[in-house]
Amino acid sequence: MDKFEKLTAIAAPLPLINVDTDMIIPKQFLRTIKRTGLGKNLFNDMRYDEQGREIPDFILNKPAYKKAQILVAGKNFGCGSSREHAPWALLDFGIRCVIAPSFADIFYNNCFKNGILPIALPQDQMDDLMKMAEKGKQITVDLAAQKVESFSFEIDGFRKHCLLNGLDDIGLTLEKADAIAAYEAGNRTEKSWMWGNA
Repeated sequence: MDKFEKLTAIAAPLPLINVDTDMIIPKQFLRTIKRTGLGKNLFNDMRYDEQGREIPDFILNKPAYKKAQILVAGKNFGCGSSREHAPWALLDFGIRCVIAPSFADIFYNNCFKNGILPIALPQDQMDDLMKMAEKGKQITVDLAAQKVESFSFEIDGFRKHCLLNGLDDIGLTLEKADAIAAYEAGNRTEKSWMWGNA
């Protein structure tokens, strides 16, 4: 998982409330267990018409936002089913941070596990960031300082550590590789019968 430290990037405004995971990545694209290749179908039903052509008015189809790495969204972002494909699709498109007034719990947790920083901010601060995004301005997110522009945000210390260091569940386990190897070596001696050495 890539580290998330400080990001200054174009932010795409998506001022919709209750954006659910089926809107983020529709069900017909859930046949894969790969984390790559889903970005092209992110917001599929809003990005493309029935013939598969881009809808020019959708924000991520506008030239200024095609490389956006931050999404500024409405409240209750990521509601609906618990599909992990939703953060996979966002990340594969290039989105590293989603800022909204509130998130669905499962989506929020899945973001951290996949290297995306979800930030919840009060509505008045969201309004300012939305205006910046609508003007095509870059927004700076500093995880170490816990700041979005001049606004502070809260984050669990453990999750912050994982993002700053690029640690997913496997990475966290590998941090304990020496302790695991020492345990297994002792276990082979103490319980040799379990290892076929009796």
